[in-house]
Amino acid sequence: MALFGGLFGNKNNTFKPKKNIAKGTKRYELHKHSKNTLGSGNLRRAVQLPDNEDVNEWLAVNTVDFYNQISLLYGSITEFCTPQECPVMSAGPKYEYLWADGVTVKRPIKCSAPQYVDYLMSWVQSILDDENIFPSRVDTPFPRNFIDVVRNIFKRLFRVYAHIYYSHFQKIVTLGEEAHLNTSFKHFIYFVQEFDLIDRKELAPLADLIITLTGK
Repeated sequence: MALFGGLFGNKNNTFKPKKNIAKGTKRYELHKHSKNTLGSGNLRRAVQLPDNEDVNEWLAVNTVDFYNQISLLYGSITEFCTPQECPVMSAGPKYEYLWADGVTVKRPIKCSAPQYVDYLMSWVQSILDDENIFPSRVDTPFPRNFIDVVRNIFKRLFRVYAHIYYSHFQKIVTLGEEAHLNTSFKHFIYFVQEFDLIDRKELAPLADLIITLTGK
């Protein structure tokens, strides 16, 4: 699980997302469409499934994009999110997250926030790289449980936003990244709401913020 350890530990924070979408593919065209609609400033419209497009392809493109966004956001505060400062992965005093992936870590374990995020991002990366789950070829079908896989990814990616808001928001403000964080999270939540990806109870740590940003 050292994939992100060295990158996130880099003091100059030059972390760059590892997952790219191959140019010339259908998924790349959807990626460009997503970026173009985001540029319009209408986030509600930007998350909607484009006409005549496959919903699984749209989910796949956006899963990669949000993974990259969150990786960059977290990469900007790794200097402050240390095992000493954040000995547990939490979102305030009421919510603590334990890690398990059912494969390498079968029983939930308590770990520091940076260790949890390292586990999480490496786990997501392994799923995105799995051709049986995220096929790169158009003629290869998505698995029947694809939506469940995506929901699990988004549920866990949300926890990174929650931790950043609860534990590092003042640092984000100091770095001048508050507007970027809020826009990224608003986009994330609009997408989650559009495709019903996270149960309401899982969103509870940031429920008030979600209402403020989205009105629902």
